[in-house]
Amino acid sequence: MTTPAENLQEQPLVQHLIELRSRLLRSFLAIFVVFLGLFSFANEIYEFVAQPLQVFLPENSHMIATEVASPFLTPFKLTLFASMFLCIPFIFYQIWAFVSPALYRREKRLAIPLITSSVLLFYAGMAFAYYVVFPLVFSFFTSVGPESVAVMTDISKYQAFVIKLFFAFGAAFEIPIATILLISAGVLSPAQLASKRPYVLVGCFVVGMLLTPPDIISQALLAIPMWLLFEIGIFFGRFFKPAEIDTEDEDTDPDEPDDL
Repeated sequence: MTTPAENLQEQPLVQHLIELRSRLLRSFLAIFVVFLGLFSFANEIYEFVAQPLQVFLPENSHMIATEVASPFLTPFKLTLFASMFLCIPFIFYQIWAFVSPALYRREKRLAIPLITSSVLLFYAGMAFAYYVVFPLVFSFFTSVGPESVAVMTDISKYQAFVIKLFFAFGAAFEIPIATILLISAGVLSPAQLASKRPYVLVGCFVVGMLLTPPDIISQALLAIPMWLLFEIGIFFGRFFKPAEIDTEDEDTDPDEPDDL
């Protein structure tokens, strides 16, 4: 019997590229189909995303469009991003189906719950940004300005702002998965990761500074959950042993993923 590595080596590079192209096309097609279904609700989607800011706008103040095409392009872009977010489970599955032939049986058993957790954590990060971070940040921003300045945010600027934070918090909530992968791969042990806690804490605030607006509230709201998620990853990582190749894996071909 061949090992996963030998099984992959038997296939030419062109075959891998064709498989990768197929997986990418399926992902793009899924996004396109979801986008077609959501496009008629583009304005409603934008209103929902803009709600955390609109509730804090002063009386007689509203959002504006400073470019001619913004009233159309901004909801259009936001709907496209929403389609991508909704297709994340399918995209993750396509990634899994592409790499699974190179994995041993034990790695496959570990990958499936990790992929599921990754999807849930990404959505949890977005929900945390929308329901916790946005109200606090927008309340702060709209209350500290001079009284003579009317707060009227441009809709395209707002869309770019919220998409950036959605991605930042969605990615930050993947830290437990990254931590568990490092432990299960034998790169670092839980004790070694715990010993680097001071550096990780500083790194979390640096990342929060780079990915969020220049205010201490949003920086702290990203950095502190990142640190807590790192601690959660260390805790659950203690239940995972470093990957070892056993004879059963070496003598058994990996199961091929079912094509959609």
